[in-house]
Amino acid sequence: MTQQRDDRLDRLRDQRAAWDERVASEGAETDGPFVTTSSKPIERLYGPTDFGDGGLDYERDLGNPGEYPFTRGIHPTGYRGKPWTIRIFSGFGTAEETNARFRDLLTHGETGLSIAFDMPTLMGYDHDDSWAAGEFGKCGVAISSLADMELLLADIPLDEVTTSMTINGPASVIWAMYIVTAEKQGVERARLGGTLQNDILKEYAAQNEFLFPPAESMRLVTDTIEFATAEMPRWNSISVSGYHMREAGATAAQELAFTLAHGFEYVRWAIDRDLDVDDFAPRLSFFFNAHSDFFEEIAKFRAARRIWAREMKETFGAQNPRSWWMRFHTQTAGVSLPDVQPEVNLMRVAVQALSGVLGGTQSLHTNAMDEALALPSDKAARLAVRTQQVLMHETGVVNTVDPLGGSYFVEALTNEMERDARAYFDRIDDLGGVIPALEDGFQQREIAEAAYTFQREVDGGERIIVGVNDFQIDEPIEIPILRMDPAGERVHLDRLNRVRAERDGDAVRAALATLEGVCRDGETNTMPAILEAVRAYCTLGEICGVMRDAFGEYQERLVV
Repeated sequence: MTQQRDDRLDRLRDQRAAWDERVASEGAETDGPFVTTSSKPIERLYGPTDFGDGGLDYERDLGNPGEYPFTRGIHPTGYRGKPWTIRIFSGFGTAEETNARFRDLLTHGETGLSIAFDMPTLMGYDHDDSWAAGEFGKCGVAISSLADMELLLADIPLDEVTTSMTINGPASVIWAMYIVTAEKQGVERARLGGTLQNDILKEYAAQNEFLFPPAESMRLVTDTIEFATAEMPRWNSISVSGYHMREAGATAAQELAFTLAHGFEYVRWAIDRDLDVDDFAPRLSFFFNAHSDFFEEIAKFRAARRIWAREMKETFGAQNPRSWWMRFHTQTAGVSLPDVQPEVNLMRVAVQALSGVLGGTQSLHTNAMDEALALPSDKAARLAVRTQQVLMHETGVVNTVDPLGGSYFVEALTNEMERDARAYFDRIDDLGGVIPALEDGFQQREIAEAAYTFQREVDGGERIIVGVNDFQIDEPIEIPILRMDPAGERVHLDRLNRVRAERDGDAVRAALATLEGVCRDGETNTMPAILEAVRAYCTLGEICGVMRDAFGEYQERLVV
């Protein structure tokens, strides 16, 4: 049998070589370049000879959907059993304004909340701090205390809706505000479902919204994993995020490799905390970017599932099949949406979203067409929801599981993605691991070099971006732009001052003192102390200030 297979492959290689020679001699092909968005060259044809002497082994490389190594998906019925969750990343201005947007989106078909926070909130400052000047509500909702969170979530059934929160440095504090708000609404924390982004490693790699040094930040992340494992069985305490690294210029392979390497590091820290891998791994989740190269993105998603399953089973010894599952959220590529001809962005987003669906995502955010200009307008946000609804209900993509599985091209790209990712794992190991590599600037340099390569290709006309460096027109932008209400900041600051004036000062001082002691002892889980500080209406800036004093602030080294 082996000899017959080898003879067949040899015969196919000879046929392929003859075909390549004939096609090349005809000279009907343009000069290209035929490359992916990540500048990886693409062959004119893929077939059974592109998988080495072992060929494409169905059981080893693919498996049925719902079976190890989950290349074809973690659920045997795909979207026939459960459609993906429709999320729209939302947040601007005051808690009241964002609450109104949430309720509108839920009315129009959104099935899960995804909260964006403004820059002072992301950096752990109150909005009357000098560091917050000029940044109120511009890239998300402003949250300074539990009082804001209570308004943000008013009249939203938190036991029925899952919520994703995109926050990292002060993630445990914002999460505590969400938990306390739910409990004040009568919803026990064990009934809450959702995801806390909480991925601090990618902040050091790309986004730079870090507060504390890596070791102290990793302690806080591990505290949340431990707390969720014990108290909140329906909550994903971390969403390991490649999205922001891709937005910073990473290639698809870099996004895949660095995201998974960071995920493995969180697993190591949790195991070092004496947590059993099968107790916490089923609630780890991931967050990927869906960029513009349709097939490259699908291959990335499929390779991610396979690598994670193999490493969790073979390296970390997980026994529970759910620990092998990679569950991930996908967001279309904001960086790919220019501020010219914004209506064209509707087509970009639709194609990117389709790659996420065909790649098997569990939830999906579609960017609005006007995001390069401002926070999305009501109409643009609604069209982003409608894009997903058209894909779900009108295109037939939910009818079968992994429809591109077995495609020579897709499977070859999937294998190449895995090889590239594993090569990066080896390079990170050679540098001493994830955190030493970050402190050395390795991931940062790799991403910067990839971004430079891509931009050079655009500037040189080697890569066409419609409306940017070709097919340009000179026309005014006619879509409505969301404008901030200048009175919103005053409303927010008045509430912040009222909270400080009306709360129990003794309770605030006691809660902050307890939190400081817990932070400095290096052993105790910080979540219970944070929850008590939140209940006392300590502000975000006060809580993070205590942590800054105890942990110090991280200063990134210059990467050259």
